Amino acid sequence: MRLKSLFCFCVMLAGFLTASAQTKVIAHRGYWKCEGSAQNSITALQKSGELKVWGSEFDVLMTSDGKLVVNHDDLINGYRIENTKYEKIKDKKMKNGETLPLLEQYLDEGKKYPDLVLVLEIKPHKNKKHEAKAVERIVRMVEEKEMKDQVHYISFSLDACKELVKQAPYAEIAYLNGDLSPKEIEKMGMTGIDYQYKVIDKRPEWVQEAHDLGLTVNVWTVNGTDDLERMIRLGVDYLTTDNPVDALEMVHF
Repeated sequence: MRLKSLFCFCVMLAGFLTASAQTKVIAHRGYWKCEGSAQNSITALQKSGELKVWGSEFDVLMTSDGKLVVNHDDLINGYRIENTKYEKIKDKKMKNGETLPLLEQYLDEGKKYPDLVLVLEIKPHKNKKHEAKAVERIVRMVEEKEMKDQVHYISFSLDACKELVKQAPYAEIAYLNGDLSPKEIEKMGMTGIDYQYKVIDKRPEWVQEAHDLGLTVNVWTVNGTDDLERMIRLGVDYLTTDNPVDALEMVHF
């Protein structure tokens, strides 16, 4: 009986170690839970590179005059970014004192960390023509900076994802909303699903289904120890987390 219990434990441990070896860590909005940093700041990107996580996620919106800025919310100090000229918001401060970064600045800094994957989230824009233009300009900028292999794309906007498939068919593109099966994602030409971990809790079979279709699986935003352990055991490819230090320790266990 003891031998049987020991065997079961060893099998379980082996599965955990295998999953851990495969799972990579993405710092959500960069590594911002440290001194001098802030979400989506240049410092958060630098700290991600120094921490040596696999990837650093950040958010991009386009102003009314076509400037691409790095910010999570579509509003900043009461201004809706897509309806506002860059001049009006360019001096807005982040919590660490940095001014609102331009995507160009972010990419230039990210290029200094060639082993760090930049996970670029295109935020939904209310004006879909404006959103399509944002996708076009983002892809062009990434290509001009010769960073096609370093930048992966994600979005809650299915329209943006479809546009990315057209504009950058070579790229890694994942959908965030959680309402489509892996089979539907694969048919649309995307390369992965990037769903909230609670979606995967309800549909754990989607991990294997995605892998069988050649898709990657990312889960967000996984912060608790139990949640991190559970996602690692399921064999997800990536963990997006606000606690990258803890996640790194777990996947390297």
